[in-house]
Amino acid sequence: MKSLPVQWLSLAILAALTSKLMAAEPRADALESVTRPSAFESPGGAAESPDRFNYILGTQTIGAAYQFTDQTRLVETAEAIRALGASVIKFELKPQYFGPRGNVLQATTGIDTLTKLVRDEPSHRRVLDMPFAKIVLWVRSFVDPPWRKGLSAHNREAEYRELYDLTVHVLRTYGGTGKTFYLGHWEGDGLLRGTVAQENDARVTPTAVQGMADWLNVRQLAVDDAKRATPHEGVEVWHYTEVNHVELAMQGRPALVNEVLPKTTVDLVSYSCYDTQQDPVRLKAALDFIQAKLPPKPAISGRRVFIGEYGFPASRHTPAEQDSRSRQVIRAAIEWGCPLVLYWELYDNEVDRQGKQVGFWMIDDRGRKQPIYTTHARFYDWARGHVAERIKRTGGSPSYAEFRRAALDFLASP
Repeated sequence: MKSLPVQWLSLAILAALTSKLMAAEPRADALESVTRPSAFESPGGAAESPDRFNYILGTQTIGAAYQFTDQTRLVETAEAIRALGASVIKFELKPQYFGPRGNVLQATTGIDTLTKLVRDEPSHRRVLDMPFAKIVLWVRSFVDPPWRKGLSAHNREAEYRELYDLTVHVLRTYGGTGKTFYLGHWEGDGLLRGTVAQENDARVTPTAVQGMADWLNVRQLAVDDAKRATPHEGVEVWHYTEVNHVELAMQGRPALVNEVLPKTTVDLVSYSCYDTQQDPVRLKAALDFIQAKLPPKPAISGRRVFIGEYGFPASRHTPAEQDSRSRQVIRAAIEWGCPLVLYWELYDNEVDRQGKQVGFWMIDDRGRKQPIYTTHARFYDWARGHVAERIKRTGGSPSYAEFRRAALDFLASP
């Protein structure tokens, strides 16, 4: 595809797209009334096998601080997540990545775009080829355009090009696999306002808000245009933003969810929910708040907000507490209707100043599987059997509402 003229990606076009959004989709608060979200079902309709089904629960591998094999950390951890039983994985695409034995590599040898990274770098390609049905990605382009002082026309076009080409590549490469790709970014409030400190409210300037909205809308436009221009079947791509300082926005202070999100055209929102994860009532209220701020997309049914991160570090919780508190988050999120609930994470990624692991993990730095690992393993074992039996008996997988109901019953047991 030839390079698009810069003016075609103007702010006027993006503003016009936002203004054309239709009325909000109906709320679906009752468990029975929640339909299976089209953004999270198997592309093309009902799941054809247990491997294609969305089991809601998942985990991720980003910045792992240790490993146990000679494989790259991405491949090692992806294989461990697959062995756990998950049908979803979350990892990151960026110019720097882990090579063998934890060596950080700067993309070289001609890898200078996201498309080349997933196509030509062996570890990334291997993981994308694994039979995960849902692949959630933090995507930092090789352009990584600054937007705080406004997104320039040049950077707008460059960012569009990277996301457009990446979307075309995965649609062409993974057609017929039943895979769904979710392209997004790390905690957006970390980018917009930094910490929750009161003085950081001043960082959320009108220029920064508009710049971030323009950046998100360019990425969304690239995904939408690529999907329209590329015939595809049995594969799907969606775009999301991630929020993390939601509770302070509910208090009337500026954050991504109340300042930027209403100006966007994004498909979905990921919630990194450390600010409310301690209390199911607060968590559900925050999810309601996000959903209310998310501009409607009538073509996407059901809930469009998912839990992109939650977790309880071993430095502050016993293994049993880590598990019980996580189970509380899982139940609350499924009750609300979250289509994905992703635990942070398989291997810990944080080391304190004394060199000690903080302990955001399912498997610790000695290779010991924690109770939260067992909780997920038991859930997947039950869930895969439940879905396989339903497919065998009826020829089709359970509806989203049916699976949620059954999952909550299972999770209620010790």
